[in-house]
Amino acid sequence: MRVGLQVPSFTWPGAPGSIGPQLARIARTADEAGFASIWVMDHFFQIEVVGAAEEPMLEGYSALSYVAGVTERAKLGTLVTGVQYRHPGILLKTVTTLDVLSGGRAYLGIGAGWYERESRGLGVPFPPTAERFERLEETLEIANRMWSGDGEPFEGEHYRLEEPMNNPPSISRPHPPIMVGGMGEQKTLRLVARYADACNLFAYGGPDLIRHKLGVLERHCEEAGRDYGEIERTALGTVHLAPGQMGADDVIGTCRDLAGAGIQHAIFNMPNVHDIEPLETFGQEIIPAVTDL
Repeated sequence: MRVGLQVPSFTWPGAPGSIGPQLARIARTADEAGFASIWVMDHFFQIEVVGAAEEPMLEGYSALSYVAGVTERAKLGTLVTGVQYRHPGILLKTVTTLDVLSGGRAYLGIGAGWYERESRGLGVPFPPTAERFERLEETLEIANRMWSGDGEPFEGEHYRLEEPMNNPPSISRPHPPIMVGGMGEQKTLRLVARYADACNLFAYGGPDLIRHKLGVLERHCEEAGRDYGEIERTALGTVHLAPGQMGADDVIGTCRDLAGAGIQHAIFNMPNVHDIEPLETFGQEIIPAVTDL
């Protein structure tokens, strides 16, 4: 099993001046500890399950570019970009740039989006749910075309690209992995089966729910003529390594449960990640213990 780190909050002592140095310290420590990936949310306001909307929030791709400059090994991505935030052609150029400058370490994490408050707050159109899924599917089509070198015009219902040129090309081959985030059985997991290289599920529902969702994904793969084994199966959860909260053995047990449910890449956020010690515990105790799961 691979282990990833998500950093969803930047509400740290001394902010905003402390945010850059602290993020660099977190990223370097995670990279050296053996985390396979480092992720940030693609939000502009903080989300309610993490904190108040007014809390500090960095723009995702700027933050990842900064992280790329202080790390060497970990893959980098957003969990996940809402499709309404960026035009597909610009999004693909942005992710390609991250991939080139990081030496081939980018993911494209994407989903249908849901946070209406930040869209309305910043003047970003927020279409109805059905239309956002239509736009997501077109964006996935465009991603596969642009990253294959297909420069022919694209004419969709929502997007029209006359010349989808993408130079320089990505370093990742055949392209940065496309991860679709979400648990929806009828739309999201069907799009994973048709277009994506990875899925991202929530670990909070427990192994039985994950096992069920992966079973749905496998059926969608069968219907699409897709090899289920080609899709990287990831899950996002929270751990709190601290006295009176969780210990290394608890996290190892969580990883074991996720692996048993079919997850290959467990991504965790930590409310006390800025203390650094939890990252060191992962590197010394947890990552070595779960590598062979």
